[in-house]
Amino acid sequence: MTVDSSSTDRTSQAWRPAVAGRNLEHARLHNRRTVLDAIRRLGPISRAEIARRTSLSLQTILNIVEELQAEGLVSAGPVERGKRGQPYVPFTLNPRGAYTLGFNIARHAITGALVDLGGTPVAVEEGAQQPTTPAITEPIVRSLCEKLLARAGVSHRKVMGIGCALPVRFDLGGISTALPTGLPGWADNAERERFGSGLFAPTLIENDAVAAAIGEHLYGVARAIGNFVLLYLEEGLGVGLFLAGQPFTGAFGSAGEMGHLVIEPGGRPCGCGNRGCLERYVSLRAAYESFAADPNRQTPTRLNELFSRDPTVIDEWLKGLHGPLSRAIHILEMAFDPETIILSGPASADIMARVIAAADPLPQSISARNKRSLPRLMLGSAGISAAALGAAALPVFRDMVPDISAYR
Repeated sequence: MTVDSSSTDRTSQAWRPAVAGRNLEHARLHNRRTVLDAIRRLGPISRAEIARRTSLSLQTILNIVEELQAEGLVSAGPVERGKRGQPYVPFTLNPRGAYTLGFNIARHAITGALVDLGGTPVAVEEGAQQPTTPAITEPIVRSLCEKLLARAGVSHRKVMGIGCALPVRFDLGGISTALPTGLPGWADNAERERFGSGLFAPTLIENDAVAAAIGEHLYGVARAIGNFVLLYLEEGLGVGLFLAGQPFTGAFGSAGEMGHLVIEPGGRPCGCGNRGCLERYVSLRAAYESFAADPNRQTPTRLNELFSRDPTVIDEWLKGLHGPLSRAIHILEMAFDPETIILSGPASADIMARVIAAADPLPQSISARNKRSLPRLMLGSAGISAAALGAAALPVFRDMVPDISAYR
């Protein structure tokens, strides 16, 4: 999977086979990712067990693990003895062997996080300026990079990569990209490339909902879940699809644009040109609008202030939430048959729990099975920094998880 969502016209590409050929360099990188993924998920684990789990030869495992040790990405534990008494060396991922930087570039602020390989944030910073275009945002992100590294005492050479999550899709066809919950300029491939070239490490750019889904899969409640849908509740509403162990972004990078699903025909007007879109009811901006509609209230400058200054706004917003949200969940379940739907976003865990409660009772669907190991709708684990932590997971997903799509 290519995490950078630069869209291309698929109709103009040459035909590609259903299963890609495997040249030596691609096979080497794939094997390295496979071994890293096994150690990350199963460690402490012996080299013999890695070989058994991955179906790679023991000599291949020996070579790759030696290389990873030399790079400081994995650590060897003390010698242990197995059930039959044979000694073996267990290997684990070295959390401080490398780091990633992740940035949630939202309309109201930029949140940055420096994260170790184990998914633990070691430093978090917020930019003082509001981001807009890539050109304006790039120096803000560059400054935050330096602050995060200095605060944690981490050198630039230890950074595996940089991830950026944004509230935009990159090819929306007839839907306007100049939406009130989006950011201008980011749909332009050249602008995104210039933005990335101004930073000191390889940079990946992704939609915030997709990034949050990747973060939950690597580090959060979805570690053992291969098929799930993530609802990212921010100023707008985004959806990240994770199918068969891989993010699914569609033919042009815009799969999951559920915020502009018409859920209330003839309802509230939306900036996309339609009426009754889902995010006009299920979003933090919808809550903000219910607040701003009262002329006796002093309008907060940022959404985060809204919930702390006047909790009654949440009550008003939740009253109209059940119908649109439950219908959207029903559509997602019938279309994708997920193991669960995860709710994530920058609001507090208490508010998110109330949103989940507002969805009840859920309509009957194929997901309403008696034997379920997971609830149909559950809260994500990343909390208010979900998108920033998801963005930091992008380089890890690129470099440490096998790219299954290349073999289809």
